[in-house]
Amino acid sequence: MAVLLDTHAFLCWCEGAKELSRKARKAISEEDCHVSLASLWEIAIKISLGKLKLPSSFERYFPEQMSVNGFSSLEIGFRHLASSIILPWHHRDPFDRLLIAQALEEDLALVSRDAVMEQYGIRRIW
Repeated sequence: MAVLLDTHAFLCWCEGAKELSRKARKAISEEDCHVSLASLWEIAIKISLGKLKLPSSFERYFPEQMSVNGFSSLEIGFRHLASSIILPWHHRDPFDRLLIAQALEEDLALVSRDAVMEQYGIRRIW
């Protein structure tokens, strides 16, 4: 099974944060993991707003983490955007809505602590 990491799960994994559940850690360590460019965009915005600081520059951190961890990047495609239009409004965060659409379109389980995402019929791992 392939999985899509939400922004929080990606950052927690990269920083070795203990708040990842055992099930999430197992999935990330054993499955084919993807990180959406939507997550990288969200992180870039948080950095520019001063809400997030990385241990190194954005330009260095992400290529290193993607390579070291063997993660694949998931581009944002037209069908992901089109799918996000028809999603019910259980979730208001535009980045999370795009991740949900990508998980549905690509048939990926989503590693996320956000239980609201289950209302969309995705497989959520946490």
